[in-house]
Amino acid sequence: MAGDIRIGALISGAGSNLQAIIDACKSGHIKGSVVFVGSDNPEAEGLNRAKKQGISTFVVDYQAILAPSKASSLEASVPSDFVLERVLASQHVLPVTSDSDKRVEYFCTRAVAEAALLKEMAAYSFDLLVLAGFMRMLTPYFIDRVNTDPSRPRIMNIHPALLPSFPGVDGYGDTYRYGCKVGGCTVHFVDYGEDTGPIIGQKAFEIEPEDTLETVQENGLKLEWRLYPACIALFAQDRLRVISKTFTFQDGTTFKRKVVEILP
Repeated sequence: MAGDIRIGALISGAGSNLQAIIDACKSGHIKGSVVFVGSDNPEAEGLNRAKKQGISTFVVDYQAILAPSKASSLEASVPSDFVLERVLASQHVLPVTSDSDKRVEYFCTRAVAEAALLKEMAAYSFDLLVLAGFMRMLTPYFIDRVNTDPSRPRIMNIHPALLPSFPGVDGYGDTYRYGCKVGGCTVHFVDYGEDTGPIIGQKAFEIEPEDTLETVQENGLKLEWRLYPACIALFAQDRLRVISKTFTFQDGTTFKRKVVEILP
């Protein structure tokens, strides 16, 4: 990958990981720059962080778009290039056994919001999209329009747990309540499931008997601020490759999985 990379970011809250990424770009640890910051939350503090650095920002207010009073009319507003059958066949978020009407409503309404995101993002040229505390699931409709080359994913996320354990919105809380002796964070590429994409990097810390949920969260965040920039730096250096591997068990059964290789 020649030259510095252009990074887009999506956030929902304070943007502490965003700040770590901005700082790493300014210091030269990441050979690149953040070119836009978008949010689903008009009140996200991270938007102010970006503005202070002269970074362009925008908001796509999911809450307003997905308001129950609008849900009935949203399906008629889906983008023209949205193909429901294709999305339903690809997604791994809602089980096929779930209510069919709810699945249709979920993906149709998300497509409306995601089309608005894509429209805002179209104003910028970017090489990598980072989710820095973006608290919305992305559907295949959005993912396929960013990952235009399936062999070179370019949506990255950080998760507050050691995946594949504790996916979802409260990784540190789940880790702490389960009684784990080790916690951690994971950076991965985004796929069609919930925190199921190929893992790029992980960092762990010990959970001591005197730790509280708050200290677990604090310890995890400190690692996140180191891990995320490091993984983005690898992307900028063109050292990440996603490959398909087949693992054979002793009984002869096989398991196929996409994994990330880090080149020297």
